[in-house]
Amino acid sequence: MSSRPAFLVSDVHLGAVPPRTEEAFRRWLLHVKESGSRLIINGDLFDFWFEYGRVILSEHVRVLALLADLVESGVPVLIMGGNHDWWGGDFLRESIGVDFHREPVRIRVKGRSVLLAHGDGLGPGDPGYRILRLVLRSRVTRGLFRRLHPDLGVRIADRVSGTRAHLTSGRWPGGDERTKFLSAWASQQLDEDASLDIVALGHVHLPEVTEMAPGRFYVNSGDWVLHRSYVTIGDSGRPELHEWEG
Repeated sequence: MSSRPAFLVSDVHLGAVPPRTEEAFRRWLLHVKESGSRLIINGDLFDFWFEYGRVILSEHVRVLALLADLVESGVPVLIMGGNHDWWGGDFLRESIGVDFHREPVRIRVKGRSVLLAHGDGLGPGDPGYRILRLVLRSRVTRGLFRRLHPDLGVRIADRVSGTRAHLTSGRWPGGDERTKFLSAWASQQLDEDASLDIVALGHVHLPEVTEMAPGRFYVNSGDWVLHRSYVTIGDSGRPELHEWEG
């Protein structure tokens, strides 16, 4: 096992954040290549991602190249689809080489058992969002969207995203309520499964590492919209929260 830490990040929202944020994130990826044993991106790497078959959004080429380089250098990359980029697939898996997931997954990180989920759609409640989620992720909707010219698809996605407005306001709406819910949900998962060590989520854009019980943690890697935060897990198995300043 490598003595280098695993890196965990989420909610970068590339395509909506300013160029200087993407530039900082690319520098961070180079840091991960030099210092990390593994990279886990827990949803919403992109503010919008849709695989059209033979068309790839040009604005993401440099980040995609760095991810491919990470994989080729021996640093495996896992990406969890978030509510903005759930529509990833074969291109990310086959051309870039990442391990792409659309649903929560249990993984091992530095000998610890980690439940990884982006954070949207967990638990009961919010029926309106659940219905919208089902519609947007259906085969019919994806098939119809694929018929649109990519330039039009990107404009539509940008209109409904809301990320740019949140950048202007400096806060993420509904964060307090959803943050409390995700913390409680993580605590419940840890209570119900004694073999689980870490619950890692994103989505609410608020970085947090909380030891729910001795040696057992709820981790939220925060975001790069407001915080440029990330988490490392070293050989001790204890997650540590950081903010990138490079």
